[in-house]
Amino acid sequence: MQACLSEMFGADIPKKDIDLALQELSQKYAAEEYSFGLEHIGGGYQFLTKPAYQSSIQLLLRQHAQKRLSSAQLETLSIIAYKQPITKAEVEQIRGVACDYSLQKLLEKELVEIKGKSDGVGRPLIYGTSQKFMDYFGINSLLDLPQPKDFSQPENQIGEEKA
Repeated sequence: MQACLSEMFGADIPKKDIDLALQELSQKYAAEEYSFGLEHIGGGYQFLTKPAYQSSIQLLLRQHAQKRLSSAQLETLSIIAYKQPITKAEVEQIRGVACDYSLQKLLEKELVEIKGKSDGVGRPLIYGTSQKFMDYFGINSLLDLPQPKDFSQPENQIGEEKA
């Protein structure tokens, strides 16, 4: 962002000035009279509807069914997110079933993108997550994804262990 602003204005813009401006904008739009706010998401900033107005906006837009992901698509997407860069064959080996349809739908929804070709036999395509994936799940980095240790916490267990 700093480089873009510096090029646009033909002068170096100090990062602290940019941070201060973003902080002022964030405070301004936090006021009750605004139905949206400035949020730090996907490695950048976006104006997003405040939670209090979400249901009203959803009624107006009638959320598209295409935004919903099937369990097969979610499973395929999670494998790609955690193992990227990865080929379709590697995803299928992990899942144990073909993933052509799920992968195609994820490409159509632009949650996954082709990152290149493997050096392996036949030079299969390599897949990875897209910027839209980051926006869709509201994360700034792949490091924000839950780690396996997050799933092994006692509060995530159901029932009692047998001795």
